[in-house]
Amino acid sequence: MFKKIVIASALALMASASFAQTTPGVYAGVDVGNVDVDYLSDKKTAAGVFAGYNFNETFALEGGYRKVTIQGYKIQQTSLSALASMPFGNGFNVYGRLGYNDINVKGPFVVEDFDSGVLYGVGMGYAFTPTITGRVEYQRPNSDSNIITAGVSFKF
Repeated sequence: MFKKIVIASALALMASASFAQTTPGVYAGVDVGNVDVDYLSDKKTAAGVFAGYNFNETFALEGGYRKVTIQGYKIQQTSLSALASMPFGNGFNVYGRLGYNDINVKGPFVVEDFDSGVLYGVGMGYAFTPTITGRVEYQRPNSDSNIITAGVSFKF
């Protein structure tokens, strides 16, 4: 009985370790998050989509689109980022994001503080299966706003 438990445990550990390794390939996903803009009083939920390519388990290139409406302002973010990831055991990884984003704001007044430019962030992911990964991320698209998201990606 003890041998069966040891063998089953060893197989489970090997399987979970294989989830942590990201093989090269295309992925796409969706996320939802909380957007906070410094001079607007409301925090709103934003929805986004993203797609990317994993070159290996530590580097990916990703594009994304997110939209939110806060106090009559329609904000759209389009981004292109490089992601550097560090895998941990059991399907977990942490990553950093550095890229460029274009922010488009339409609303009742002209807003000049929403500059397009550098986008950075940090996140953590968990591979539920070799093709489905969940992630939580903090992004700073400009000096006046931040976004906290939770999402899921699917590898093709």
